Amino acid sequence: MFRKLPGDETRNLVTTTPDTAVVFRPAVVTTPAILTLIILAWRLLAGLVRTTWRHPVAVLAVLIPAALMWLYGWRAALLLLTPIPVGLLAWALTDRTSFVHLLGWRLLAWWRLIWIYRRHWQPVMIVSGLGKHIRGREYLPRLVKVTCTSWADQVTVRMLDGQAVKDWSDRIDHLAHGFGSPSCRVAIVKAGRLLLTFPRHDPLAVPLAALPVPETPTVGPIEIGKREDGTPWLLKILGTHILVAGATGAGKGSIIWSTIRALLPAVRAGLVELWALDPKLMELSFGRALFGDRYAADPADCADLLEAAVKVMQERAARFAGSQRSHTPTVEDPFVLVVVDEVAFLTAYQADKDLKRRISAALATLTTQGRAVGIGVLAALQDPRKEVMNIRNLFPDKIALRLDESEQVDMVLGDGARDRGALADHISPIPEQGAGVGYVRLETSPDPIRVRAAFVADADIRAMVATYAGGER
Repeated sequence: MFRKLPGDETRNLVTTTPDTAVVFRPAVVTTPAILTLIILAWRLLAGLVRTTWRHPVAVLAVLIPAALMWLYGWRAALLLLTPIPVGLLAWALTDRTSFVHLLGWRLLAWWRLIWIYRRHWQPVMIVSGLGKHIRGREYLPRLVKVTCTSWADQVTVRMLDGQAVKDWSDRIDHLAHGFGSPSCRVAIVKAGRLLLTFPRHDPLAVPLAALPVPETPTVGPIEIGKREDGTPWLLKILGTHILVAGATGAGKGSIIWSTIRALLPAVRAGLVELWALDPKLMELSFGRALFGDRYAADPADCADLLEAAVKVMQERAARFAGSQRSHTPTVEDPFVLVVVDEVAFLTAYQADKDLKRRISAALATLTTQGRAVGIGVLAALQDPRKEVMNIRNLFPDKIALRLDESEQVDMVLGDGARDRGALADHISPIPEQGAGVGYVRLETSPDPIRVRAAFVADADIRAMVATYAGGER
């Protein structure tokens, strides 16, 4: 500060107020070298034990040759070890099934764990946002194990504390591309653990021919195609209702006709009745003779047929009341499957409001009360919007074929289905590649299953009509 002094002299005076600023320096703690060496040795030992426990075959495959070479030299080691690969090769050539089941998939899983997942784990986790940097320390989800099947890698992961399943399901595209897979699916194993499925190839890429008609009558589950894991696709029809949604050319007819084809012996035996509603006059009319007088195409006739099914349901409910809670098909009380092709034409696009009301009321009644007394509904539609099909939630089992928009997947299969890997909007529009391919979500499981229905050609339907039409009902 400045102050005027006698003699007009100006002096620069420094204030005597003490400076209160304090500089804090972090304390530096020096870790003793012996403690650092002990920690490193412990981590090394724990890593060796963990590696031996997880990969005993791989560890032995390295240790045994090294020990033999150290004890007897490389010539003796080569002589002693040659029979092992020769024996494995002979085993693989003579009995490939047992070799692959007992050893092949394990070797492939070990290789893909080392070369694909562990090598790319850290960058994929960080870039996708599933790994975290907190105060200079890196936290990554734990890669627990990798198992291989004939078509996919199944990776078990332990999530970070505080993570949710949605954090992973929102990043399935990051995970799939990061590990070089066409897609990724997320399933819950238990609290804190997830199972990530990465397909290596598509076992459903080739269309399936029509399956043989069963030799014995069956009411289900019936085989109508193949699942992604190579096992038969068994569709439950007794005690449930099924909604099939898909764009034009997605393969709804494959599911409908494969179901009808599998039930024909039961129809002939009198254990099943097929009631068909075909407002488009293009799909079910091709095999109209299989349905007899239980076929309707005109909207008024469709309403009458549905109300007749409601009367059968109510009559059975009155007889079964107090005596049974589930239905077993018999000749006296057969299982009735009401097949509706393009149900939205009847419930939304119908100009006659009275017919629309009658049809919607009958379908709602059948889907809420019918399965306990042996009445099932198999309905197909193209547009899954609620204003078009407002009773879609009354169908316990749902099938989504190729759809036009990603939002439609959850409309059909329920909230979160697409996040779990039901990419129905990514199915190829090329008929040879995508027709009949879809995702199934059952009442008993929230996880979608990828499937493909067998294609029933026109010649197959003609043969079905020639063999089973007009048979004993």
